[in-house]
Amino acid sequence: MDLGIKNKVAVVTGGSKGLGKAVSFSLAQEGAKIAICSRDEKVLNEVKNEIEESYKTEIFVYPCDLRLKEDILKFKDEVIKRFETVHLLYINAGGPPTGSFFDFQDKDYIEAINLNLMSTINLTYAFIKYMMEQKFGRIVASTSISVKEPLSDIILSNVSRTPVVAFIKSISREVAKYNITANCVAPGYTMTDRLRKVVENRAKKENITFEEELKKLSEDIPMKRIGDPEEYADVVTFLLSERASYLTGVTLLIDGGAYKGLM
Repeated sequence: MDLGIKNKVAVVTGGSKGLGKAVSFSLAQEGAKIAICSRDEKVLNEVKNEIEESYKTEIFVYPCDLRLKEDILKFKDEVIKRFETVHLLYINAGGPPTGSFFDFQDKDYIEAINLNLMSTINLTYAFIKYMMEQKFGRIVASTSISVKEPLSDIILSNVSRTPVVAFIKSISREVAKYNITANCVAPGYTMTDRLRKVVENRAKKENITFEEELKKLSEDIPMKRIGDPEEYADVVTFLLSERASYLTGVTLLIDGGAYKGLM
């Protein structure tokens, strides 16, 4: 199936590791031109070299702290200078620190909201006018299964990611007339460095091994395993494609069936 992504300009935030890195590779495989940002310039350049070794496409990297609106605007200016427009926007800001209610103060919640919600809002405002002008665009914001079912030990993520769904759903209704879709993806347990930290914290609290805690997590998933970043990335790539032209305003779970609710 031709996804219609070849030569499209894609922005991938938080694209130097984990789920964002997997999305960068998936889009590169489809022939997209990609602008990747994250805070670590050294890792960004390593990822750029990795992608270019595997795929013949244009990769642009730029260090950016998504908590800072001025950084987002500088990134936008550099992307437009390089590519002139943007077709696909994948928003991924990583996760705030793990922990429970008694581990945090109000400033921690403000920082988490800046990282997850405000970065989504600021990135959308920065790039959407180019999509409106060309009457084509795809926006996918990465959240978490926690927007459907709050998880233990990640209260900051639970609180800061849920309003992202409200924002994306709201704008999806306003920009659909411009042939722009806006969706969220909500991954469940996927084998990233962040999940490893969560598992380590839980294992320490329960005085069991990392492997034992990982097995416990897998047992709660109908597919009896943790997801691979590549499986997540393939779903995101489809949502960013021309083929997903009538799918907007949804929050799509990528969780191996772990969520137990109906809606």
